[in-house]
Amino acid sequence: MPETPRLVIAISSRALFDLSESHRIFTEQGIDAYCQYQIENEDNPLEPGVAFPLVKKLLSLNKLLIGKASVEVILLSRNSADTGLRVFNSIEHHGLSITRAAFTGGRNPFGYVSAMGANLFLSADSEDVSNALNAGIAAATLWHKNGNKRAGEDKEQLRIAFDGDAVIFSDEAEKVYRQSGLEAFEKTERDAARQPLSGGPFKAFLSILHQFQALMPVEKPLIRTALITARGAPAHERVIRTLRAWDIRIDEVIFLAGMDKGRFLQAFGADIFFDDQQGHCESASRHVPTGHVPHGVANS
Repeated sequence: MPETPRLVIAISSRALFDLSESHRIFTEQGIDAYCQYQIENEDNPLEPGVAFPLVKKLLSLNKLLIGKASVEVILLSRNSADTGLRVFNSIEHHGLSITRAAFTGGRNPFGYVSAMGANLFLSADSEDVSNALNAGIAAATLWHKNGNKRAGEDKEQLRIAFDGDAVIFSDEAEKVYRQSGLEAFEKTERDAARQPLSGGPFKAFLSILHQFQALMPVEKPLIRTALITARGAPAHERVIRTLRAWDIRIDEVIFLAGMDKGRFLQAFGADIFFDDQQGHCESASRHVPTGHVPHGVANS
């Protein structure tokens, strides 16, 4: 009997909720003032953070996929259990079915990402994210520009977009581009068009999404994926043939040949976009919630 697909997301409290005021008090006044502030406000629910709409949509998949697949979201927080009570109260207030959490009292919570069996880790702390990636877990540091609408939050469908090189794929092609330039990159990709690229840190996560999609009714696909890449012809063929070789479905593939990605992500309505390059993340985050993946040659 085939194993039931299971997706486990580990997320930091600062990614799930808006803790900007709490964090300001911590940085300006210190840990004692922060603890007092959290305890005094523990009955005041926190506002949704950058990843809140994504988490809400992920958890809603459980209603559709009862007995077929499951999604679990686990909270990781540097708060103590005492100061973290506000976070759990906020989870209850917003009706999120999150039951597992680790409050580490200021210690790096990264060690619990693997112990919880997480397939994806989302955090506001870049050091924790780098540790997770080094351990072979898909992870991203969340970016979002305050005041910008979260593009996909008004849609029922969950929409996730990815960059290609150093995210879904390895950074082998990106290395050629950075070492030898565009012409050498295009020649290498043309010559290797029928040779599948190696997998990057998000290949396994994309594969799980593909499994979930296969279980959903065709008339009501609640997950839609997109590859939005700076590649263009003639470097397109290797991408298509790689996905075919992996037997992984991506609903939309947009080859931009160097154009800015932001408006295309907004048009797609992404709930989140993952990219390895900070410049692309800066642009994208003006339009949609964005996860920076500090992996590969662009982050050396």
